[in-house]
Amino acid sequence: MKHAGIAAVIGLCAVFAAPARGAEIVILANQGAISGLRDLAPAFEKATGDKVVVKFEVGAEMTKAIDDNEPADIVSNLFEGFPDLVKRGKVVAGSFAEFARAGNGVAVRAGAPKPDISTPEAFKQAMLNAKSIGHSDNGTGPFNTAVFKRLGIYDQIKDKIKIINGTPVARVVAEGGVEIGIQQTNVIQPVPGADYVGPLPAELTEYGHFGMGVQTVSKAPDAARAFIAFATSPEAAPLLRKSAMEPPAK
Repeated sequence: MKHAGIAAVIGLCAVFAAPARGAEIVILANQGAISGLRDLAPAFEKATGDKVVVKFEVGAEMTKAIDDNEPADIVSNLFEGFPDLVKRGKVVAGSFAEFARAGNGVAVRAGAPKPDISTPEAFKQAMLNAKSIGHSDNGTGPFNTAVFKRLGIYDQIKDKIKIINGTPVARVVAEGGVEIGIQQTNVIQPVPGADYVGPLPAELTEYGHFGMGVQTVSKAPDAARAFIAFATSPEAAPLLRKSAMEPPAK
C-alpha cells in the first residue's frame, strides 16, 4: 500500500508537471472539505511549483468572506451551492466541479467501549443505548434526523440529541459533552481524544458532495483552474482516500 501511494503521487506529479510559475492560490475551504485539500495542496505544489494557501472558514464566516469579495482564488464548499454562487457573480460560470464526497461515521471518547454499528439494526440499538448523541446540522448532518426517523427511533432519542455546529463533533465527544458523535468520516477521524468507531452501515449512508470553483475575484485564475483539474483527476483519488474522503461516484 505504501508503494502504491508513492506511485500515485509520482504519477500525479507527472500529469500536472509544469515550469514553476510561482503563483499563489488561496482556497476558502469549509469544514467538510478541508481534510482532502490539506493532502491535495502539497502534492499540487510539488507538481507545479505554485504555492497553495488553504483558509478554513466556518458557516457564516465563509458566507461573509465570499460576500465581501475577500481576496481568494478558489472556494470549496457543498457542491449544490455552486449554481447560486455563479448566479450571484461570486464564482466563474463553468469553472466549478465536484471533487470529493464523504459519508458519516461514528466516534466515541478515547478508550470508551465501541458500540456495534455494523448493520442497520446494530446501529439502531447503539443509538437507543446511548446516553447522549451529538451531530452537526450542516453537510450531511440533517440526514441523521431522517435516518433516526426511518429507523423508527427518533421520538425515543430526540431528547438526548445535541446539535453541534462550529466545531468538530468528535471534539465535543473527546471533551465528554456527548457519548456518541456522528459526522462526516473525514471530519470525525483526526480529532485527538476521540476514537473512530467506523462508518455508518452502507444501507444508511448518504454522502455529502463537495465542489470547488474559481472565484471571480481571483488574481490567478489559470493556476486556480489547474488546481481544480488536479483535484478532480483520477490520480488524486488516493490522496482523497488518505483523508477519509472519496472521489465522486462515476
